[in-house]
Amino acid sequence: MSERINLGKSAPALYQAVMSLEKLAGETIASASIPEGFAHLLRLRASQLNQCAFCIRMHTHDALSSGESSDRISVLPAWRETGYFTEKERSSLALVEAITLISEGQVPDTIYEQAAAHLSKDEISAVEWLSVVINAWNRIAISSRYPVKA
Repeated sequence: MSERINLGKSAPALYQAVMSLEKLAGETIASASIPEGFAHLLRLRASQLNQCAFCIRMHTHDALSSGESSDRISVLPAWRETGYFTEKERSSLALVEAITLISEGQVPDTIYEQAAAHLSKDEISAVEWLSVVINAWNRIAISSRYPVKA
């Protein structure tokens, strides 16, 4: 694998702008009373779908540090098949997945209606912004080939 341009180093002002978005998204998550650990699971799920090894590792560590259980982390790729997540969490996970996979059917009305049935407008907004930001980070890390070494 050849070395790639590190986007954070090649355009630091743009990188800092994404950092500012991250901070604002985090504040929006907190003001919507979405637990920090679950917010890391949402980031982790998007990162799994995007196959971003750097972000998968980071958000797994962050989720554990925030009190999420290893069980919830380990079943995250198959969350629909488990009883580990509440209806509110399931709606949030579905919304994150739809936004991450937006080229595959946009954000279907069924997903949004499910979110609206279980989440407040503030929670929907927070989850959507978190999705936008983590997808930006995934694209930065993947295209820059951020190293993931044992």
